[in-house]
Amino acid sequence: MQYWLIILCICILSMVYVFVNYRKIQNMEEGTEEMKELSGIIREGANTFLKTEFRSIFIVVIIIAVVFSLFVEVTSGLTLVLGAAMSSFVCILGMRSATYANVRTSNTARKTLSIGETVKVALCGGAISGLSVQAMGLLGLTLILIVFGGVSETATGHGLLTSFECNPTITRLTTYSLGCSLVAMFNRVAGGNYTKAADISADILGKIRHDLPEDDSRVPNTIADFIGDNVNDIAGNCSDLLESFVATIAASLMIAVTVYANAITNGTTNSEALFNATTLFPVIFAGAGMLSCTAALFLAQQTKMGDNPARELDKATWFSAGITLVLGFFACRMIFGNVELYETFKFGWISPWLSAVLGIISGIAIGSITEYYTSTDYKPTRELAGIAHEGEAFVVTKGDAIGSRSCLPPILVIGVALFLSGTMCGTYGIAISALGMLSFVGATVSIDAFGPIADNAGGIAESCHLDEKVRAITDKLDAVGNTTAAIGKGFAIGSAAFATVSLIVAYVSNYTTSGGEPVLNIASYVVIAGGIIGGALVEYFSALLTDNTIDAAKLMADEGDRQLSIPGVLEGKVKPDYNRMIEMAAKEALRKMLLPSVLAILIPILGGFLFGVSFVGGLLVGATIAAIPRAIFMGNSGGAFDNAKKYIESGAIEGSEKGTPAHKAAVTGDTVGDTRKDVVGVALDIFIKTMSTVANSMAVLFTHFTLFR
Repeated sequence: MQYWLIILCICILSMVYVFVNYRKIQNMEEGTEEMKELSGIIREGANTFLKTEFRSIFIVVIIIAVVFSLFVEVTSGLTLVLGAAMSSFVCILGMRSATYANVRTSNTARKTLSIGETVKVALCGGAISGLSVQAMGLLGLTLILIVFGGVSETATGHGLLTSFECNPTITRLTTYSLGCSLVAMFNRVAGGNYTKAADISADILGKIRHDLPEDDSRVPNTIADFIGDNVNDIAGNCSDLLESFVATIAASLMIAVTVYANAITNGTTNSEALFNATTLFPVIFAGAGMLSCTAALFLAQQTKMGDNPARELDKATWFSAGITLVLGFFACRMIFGNVELYETFKFGWISPWLSAVLGIISGIAIGSITEYYTSTDYKPTRELAGIAHEGEAFVVTKGDAIGSRSCLPPILVIGVALFLSGTMCGTYGIAISALGMLSFVGATVSIDAFGPIADNAGGIAESCHLDEKVRAITDKLDAVGNTTAAIGKGFAIGSAAFATVSLIVAYVSNYTTSGGEPVLNIASYVVIAGGIIGGALVEYFSALLTDNTIDAAKLMADEGDRQLSIPGVLEGKVKPDYNRMIEMAAKEALRKMLLPSVLAILIPILGGFLFGVSFVGGLLVGATIAAIPRAIFMGNSGGAFDNAKKYIESGAIEGSEKGTPAHKAAVTGDTVGDTRKDVVGVALDIFIKTMSTVANSMAVLFTHFTLFR
């Protein structure tokens, strides 16, 4: 119990620092009256969207919670609601802080003309999102452990209307994770549609149909795009990575329970101390990571920053990862040093720590690989920009090649890390490796959130006609932010891969008879059928999201054209109807979010009740194998398209300046990439995680109710 209280104190400490930063941001000046007006529109639009969205989410969550309490486990409905509440709170807090930080970042650049001081403001806003993700996710899980007396391998529970016994610890953990997952799914689907429909329509109107500057306030779609950056890249990303973080801890604890139960049945161990150690370590390691992130971000805020924002942000990431490794080592020694160990711990007490190290190294490696394929500092994106003068077909084809080529290196990293962690520490090591990658998620989300804040700051500076020197600063931050956002997407996809694999391992363990080896027979026709269908569902899900976004973008482009045709709008004498455009973006996004989101919930449930647990196992494996390279391709090709356009706009390629055919070809590529990186790519990882979490939550029912056995 004392360890849970220590983690609780660390969570509270991190949240205190979050609210100190929040008040600090609020107390800063917003700038000119025009800046205040525009930031108010952005803030109000984002708040209105989330309020409307959460009303729909609330209904879905309550219905599912009641079903779980009635038919699975009595308290599981409460833990599901808790998970949804924690995720929702983080979304609201992160988005509100971002909408405060964006205009204050612009104003700091305007007042100081200092890159270093401006970076601090954007990072301060990002830190609110990042640390709240880690603190609130771990806080909810710790409260469950404290209230229900920790983790038990022997307890039994059942629903209010059913008598099928289940392990209530596992059910509470999976439903808490599922609550987080539901919010993440709705956020990613709706937020992605909102922001990219607005962005694509703004690019079509401003850059292709009317030759207007970037972020021109005469285009009403531009303001909707500003709002969308916060809705998707802040709120959506926060809920996404909070769900991954929670899922890996839950999977670690579930696997610890099943591994110990099997060992007891087989007579290989009877050490309760070992069980306590394997269930304690994931939570302690996650707490160590959160403490490290808080310290790293605090130090970043206190030190003087230079004119290289990327280097300053990298320092915070490396520092948080380094402290996590050191604290994790001592925690592992303390927890596992004096207990009987499983035979699967090949290197003794240090085996779990080595697995975590593999995860941390994988996270950093995937980020570096993503940066290479998407940043203008490296060859792939520069080559893409250089071929733009040949036309749109060359740009799209070259971007596709970059996206495809970028799939192999991160997947090799993931595969090798999973193999090594499983070899040195068994299935428990796989889950700990996933947790290692997400142990410093507070820092990675903070730096990722820096991107949309900087992007909005640049848009505000352009729309409010601030001095060119201010734009130069915000443009530099925006360029760095594009790279951090691309790295963040790569990290989200990589962490989803680790989290999903650990959830699949936990799922197979959950329905395996006690004492039996958890095996999914890939040669079984049932598993193969599930795998094929799972892979096809990934393609269908991708097409559904793309169609929804393009349909909404066309409607918004037509509405934007209508408003620009009103006398005085193009001349800047009459303001367009921003509210109408914002309402249209929200209406279309919310109308189209239900079907894709519900699919991820219903598919494993229907598959389990119709064809059984093995079919669902195949479904999860097939979907994961198809989704990971697809998501990486989408994210990296989209990031390369985006940055190639910005590289041309910076004047780096002679003869390809703004307004030239080469620039318009790059804009076309960017428009193609928008839906890829910010709608499909980021939603696929939630799709496979949600299906895996639902499967874990329902495994006990699948074993009793299957139509075709």
